[in-house]
Amino acid sequence: MSLSLAGRSAIVTGAGHGFGRAIAETFVGAGARVWACDINGDGLAQTRDLCGSACMVRTVDVGDRPAVESFVAEAGAAAGVDILVNNAGGVLGQVGRPLEEIAPADWQAIFAVNVAGAFYCSQAVTPGMKRLRRGRIINISSRAGLEISLTGIQAYAAAKAAQIGLTRQLAHELGPWGITVNNVAPGFVRSNPTTERQWQSYGEEGQRRLVESIALKRLGSPSDIANAVLFFASDLAGWITGQILGVDGGK
Repeated sequence: MSLSLAGRSAIVTGAGHGFGRAIAETFVGAGARVWACDINGDGLAQTRDLCGSACMVRTVDVGDRPAVESFVAEAGAAAGVDILVNNAGGVLGQVGRPLEEIAPADWQAIFAVNVAGAFYCSQAVTPGMKRLRRGRIINISSRAGLEISLTGIQAYAAAKAAQIGLTRQLAHELGPWGITVNNVAPGFVRSNPTTERQWQSYGEEGQRRLVESIALKRLGSPSDIANAVLFFASDLAGWITGQILGVDGGK
């Protein structure tokens, strides 16, 4: 057994930048055929250029169930989908505000992409994985789902915790078909424009305190997250399911 994904077909959501792009690149490097989606068309084009012909890109809103079903049907038309990475998510440009100021639409928007999106994509790939009697589903949550969110955004912390609960539940439901469901919970990584703005907002002293709170005394990179996802997607993780792996430099 090895980390090779040769001959495997994978879907990576939220692949227009950051973790999703790094995961797509890593999977292609391991031999997989990747279907990458995002609502960020320009970012997807850059991902495709970086990954080459083994990466097909589609503009898809994972909160739109019919769009997800159509995308998964296209990706799995030839030989099915072996691997799903539910990476799409984030704070959607929101910032931390007092609880009483949060509008229902703001709460629901974060749940739509972080939780409903993961649910819809998992639901769409499951029939094909059951027919194959194998599959890998890897959800990308956050340290915020295990502790608190550094952003102070209540919906984000709650959504990522919900995604972790979904991971554990699906692992038990889908296990009899040889489908594993695991979760990678990243710590703070400067991986996209949102996290870069967050980093800059801390100022020099806040940045120092954040790095000092990490056991390894340094920030990670998108490739650190991608490598953990590659492990869960590989044959080496064949008897691992329902697990949440913190990739955060040690807390």
